[in-house]
Amino acid sequence: MSSFVLIKITNDHLSQVIILMLQFLKFVLATLVGLLLFFLLSFFILAGIGAAFSSEDKAVIKDNSVLRLDLDKQIGEVGVENPFAELGLFGNDNETIGLKDIRDAIAYAAQDDQIKGIYLKAENPGAGWATLEEIRNELMEFKKSKKFVYAYAEAYSEKGYYLASLADKIYLNPAGLLEWNGLSADYEFYKGTFDKLDVKPLVFRVGEFKSAVETFTRTDMSEASKRQSVELLNALYGNYLDNVSKSRQIPASQLRGLADSLAITNAESAARYKLVTHVGYSDEVTAALKKELKLDEKQDIDFVSLGKYLKGDRPGAEGDFNKRVAVVIAEGTIISGEGDENNIGSDTFVKELRKIRENDKIKAVVLRINSPGGSALASDVMWREIELTRKKKPVIASMSDVAASGGYYMAMACDTIVAQPNTITGSIGIFAMLFNLENFFNNKLGVTFDGVKTNPHADWPTLTREMTDFEKMKIQRSVEEGYATFTRKAAEGRGMPVEKLRGLASGRVWSGVEAKANGLVDVLGGLDEAIKIAAKAAKLGEGDYRVRYYPEKINPFQELIEKMSGQSEEKILVKKLGQLAPQFKIYQKLTEMQGLQARMPFEMKIH
Repeated sequence: MSSFVLIKITNDHLSQVIILMLQFLKFVLATLVGLLLFFLLSFFILAGIGAAFSSEDKAVIKDNSVLRLDLDKQIGEVGVENPFAELGLFGNDNETIGLKDIRDAIAYAAQDDQIKGIYLKAENPGAGWATLEEIRNELMEFKKSKKFVYAYAEAYSEKGYYLASLADKIYLNPAGLLEWNGLSADYEFYKGTFDKLDVKPLVFRVGEFKSAVETFTRTDMSEASKRQSVELLNALYGNYLDNVSKSRQIPASQLRGLADSLAITNAESAARYKLVTHVGYSDEVTAALKKELKLDEKQDIDFVSLGKYLKGDRPGAEGDFNKRVAVVIAEGTIISGEGDENNIGSDTFVKELRKIRENDKIKAVVLRINSPGGSALASDVMWREIELTRKKKPVIASMSDVAASGGYYMAMACDTIVAQPNTITGSIGIFAMLFNLENFFNNKLGVTFDGVKTNPHADWPTLTREMTDFEKMKIQRSVEEGYATFTRKAAEGRGMPVEKLRGLASGRVWSGVEAKANGLVDVLGGLDEAIKIAAKAAKLGEGDYRVRYYPEKINPFQELIEKMSGQSEEKILVKKLGQLAPQFKIYQKLTEMQGLQARMPFEMKIH
């Protein structure tokens, strides 16, 4: 009887469990079906929107239009299109526009009968000096078409004015300012912070100019670092003044004197010294443009934005599709593994370059470098792939804002190196840095460490105890070996004795002009010049080839989905940390540094 009761109770419980399990499965299934329907619906909605935009007719550009270039954004080598930008959807905060798109639009506009001129807004563009040089040169070419360029700003930074200075008419708001006091470079030092935290940086480097580590070991600049920074700034500023002088017909010495005396204090003084042509409000600029276009007061100006203009009708690509010059974009910090929008990953780069090398339709390669360097190991891995590629087809380096240290490591493997006069390059050197955190953990957090090991140095390198002189010597020797490899390969690439190359190295940075003079660069020029050199090296005639950019441009809808899924990490940092965001980014970079580093000195902030 008792056995029967036990069995009955067990069966009842089992029935209840089964019912509960069925209910649970029913709930889970309903939830999964709901999620599936949601994602399917979302997919079809996005696909429908995408189809609507992709099937949309080309933008119609009306006659008597003006190309409006708003360059007060971050400018990268290649931008990502937001297909909904014209509708004001998904925001434009921290939007990056592509240098290629800007240059293409200006070049198209010069030949486009519908476009009568350019209206330039460039108060403070987020770009380096070589990028600005590329845009400025394209605008100079545009002016040969005899079309007008008007510029207006409420305030000009020196970067913004560098572009505006070539305009036919330069307007400045009556209450506005024009920054005209020369260039400066700011550096941050964290030794005092580390002292307070009982953190001891351990530095291993070769070369007195390899000052990237000084931000963690000093409270000010070393004499060597200060000397190279002054010389670099003077070279960049000299190029700046020469170009502004030619555009404004003002002697460079007079422009320098205006900066020395802080003579430009308001819009009136900017006009008095002929840095701007007009002091006026935006409505006055509009009125002047209407007069230029022969419109009456009631007629609107047909402004065409950069994004819209690039959607207009364009002549088909010229040249033979089976004869291509590949432009490979290498932008960001150099790291091992996969890359992303901010980093050049050696694995990603190698895969891309290998495909290009094996593609017989690609006859030559232009490596477009915009990098301060990074991992020495990753740099060497990419150097090897470039060496293999140049054995099959010409490889030309085109340096953008910066191609220093690891960035130069990539360039030195190329057949020819092309740089802008204001490209920052060189910084041939290696360093390694560790932190002794023992006192920090002990004194600040009360954490201690102990352990066992099979060999005397089994825990080497370590962050939780003071390393012995022998252990430190081993790291220093690795750094010296890395430097010897770097300089030897650089000397071979440049065809000069290694002793001469080392005289130019020691981590020192140079402007493009200086690098050309000392043999680290072959030609001064931009991307177009590099493409022409590559085509000539491959024996391709003018108009006989096509230019393709790699990696392929990111799908705009992929970017859209990323925007919908949440804010970017950059935005989150700024929102949560405010003014501390740059410091946290320094910390992130420290955690990303693995192995020996080939990086340019400091995080140079040139104003």
